[in-house]
Amino acid sequence: MNFNLDKIPERTKQPRSFGITMVTDKGLSLQDTKDFLSVSSAHVDMVKLAFGTAYVTPNLDEKIKVYQSYNIPVYFGGLLLEAFIIRSQFDDYIDVVKKYGINYFEVSDGSLSIPHAEKCGYIEKLAKLGTVLSEIGSKDKDREHITPPYKWIELIKAELSAGSEYIIAEARETGNVGLYRDSGEVREGLVQEILTQVSGEKIIWEAPRKDQQLYFLDLMGCNANLGNIAYNEVISLEAMRVGLRGDSFHFYLDGTK
Repeated sequence: MNFNLDKIPERTKQPRSFGITMVTDKGLSLQDTKDFLSVSSAHVDMVKLAFGTAYVTPNLDEKIKVYQSYNIPVYFGGLLLEAFIIRSQFDDYIDVVKKYGINYFEVSDGSLSIPHAEKCGYIEKLAKLGTVLSEIGSKDKDREHITPPYKWIELIKAELSAGSEYIIAEARETGNVGLYRDSGEVREGLVQEILTQVSGEKIIWEAPRKDQQLYFLDLMGCNANLGNIAYNEVISLEAMRVGLRGDSFHFYLDGTK
C-alpha cells in the first residue's frame, strides 16, 4: 500500500484461494483492458468474459493474453458453454478453450434446463482440464419457483463433490435473482443457512451492487469472495474491503471483525 495506517485488516495475497474479487468483462476493448489492469490488477483474481461476449469480441486472443500476462485467470461465461451444449458441440467447446489456453470453466444452467446429474457430469469432465466454477441460483429468476435453502445446500454439495472448486451464488448483472429478492435485498436466511453447511471460502457471492458487497463484508470480513464486480469498481471495492469507504469505515476500528 502507499502508506501506513493502523487497524487495517489483513487481506489474503495473490494468488488467492479466498478473498477473491471476480470481475465481469462485458466487452472491454483491448486498450481498455490494458488500462484497467494497469490500475487494478493487484486486486483482481478472476475475470469472466460475460455471457456469450467471447464469440463477438474483437482481438479475443490478444485480450485473453493480456489478462494471462498478469497471471489473472480468464474464462468464458457459463452461457457460452450452454450454447455449445444445446447445439451438441461440447467437444467443440473443449477445442475452443484449449485453443485460447483457458483452464478455468464456468458451468451453469441459467438459460438451458440441464438435469442436475448431467450438469455434474460436465463438471467432472472439465475438472480434469482445470478449475471449475459452477453456478447455482439462476432458476430463482422464476419467482414462482424459488429454490429453498435445503435444496441450495444439496446442489452445492453435489457440485463440489463432482469437482467444482468454487460455487458461484447467482445474482446476475441486475442483482435481483438467486441470492436476492426483486428489490436487491439479500435473502439473509438463505445465506446464513448455506454457511452452516458449506465453507464461505468455497462460495463466490455475486454482488454487483454496493449494498450487497457491504452485506457480505460485514458478515464475513474483508476476505469474502465477491463476484460480478464491474471493472471500474474494483478499486472502490478494495477500499471498502479494508474499511476505507464511508459504509465500512467503522468495521475494523474496535478489532471485532
